[in-house]
Amino acid sequence: MTEVDEQIARARATRARISEEYGGPVRDQYRVHGKRLKRRAIGVGRRLAVIAAVDAAILIAAAVLGMLFPLGIFGALGVLLLMVAVTLLIGLAPAPRAPSEKTLREGDIKALPAKTERWLDAQRPALPAPARALVDQIGQRLETLSPQLGRLEGRDEEVYEVRRLIGEQLPAFVTDYARVPEPLRKVERNGRTPDAELVAGLRLIEQEIADMTRRLAQDDLDTLATRSRYLEVKYRGDGEEPPVAR
Repeated sequence: MTEVDEQIARARATRARISEEYGGPVRDQYRVHGKRLKRRAIGVGRRLAVIAAVDAAILIAAAVLGMLFPLGIFGALGVLLLMVAVTLLIGLAPAPRAPSEKTLREGDIKALPAKTERWLDAQRPALPAPARALVDQIGQRLETLSPQLGRLEGRDEEVYEVRRLIGEQLPAFVTDYARVPEPLRKVERNGRTPDAELVAGLRLIEQEIADMTRRLAQDDLDTLATRSRYLEVKYRGDGEEPPVAR
């Protein structure tokens, strides 16, 4: 190998290492940002749809009234002003508020991950940068967990554990941090600052949600492995056929 080849190989190795170390987090950040933009776009789209529906209803009502009573120029102007007022009222209305902690504790288990994610997103600006990164990771974990919760009917213990973690403990933990006066959040106490306590706790919660997702998916993973083994035996002739998983 020539010296040029060695330099190229070293450059490629360095690029691969950098991609492995930083590529994943960067992709995750883009994904989270894209999801946040998508959520905002959906909100804007809904507002536009409501504005269009209300304005159409006003025009239809004005047309019906115009057939019964001549509106004249002032009537037409009044209809136009009404449409403008309704459009501004809907367009400038404040965005829906994030779910309350009470809603998280008592809401439908299937909708809990999405509601918790919205609640966390509302708290995000007040958190330190390392905690915001963990909140984004928790949001991704919740997104992965969400489809599995629709199949927990009759599994009361698992429903209780999910609700307890993401509907009670997570919001309560973040709220406890928010109650600490800002000047004291970087002051060390018992060997740790409140900022460090927050980051450590969120990291534990993020890992527990990941473990919970794996536990809830265990039956599906076992079924997939059994069916895969059956297909190998069935079509490769590795021995006696095992019973197919149902």
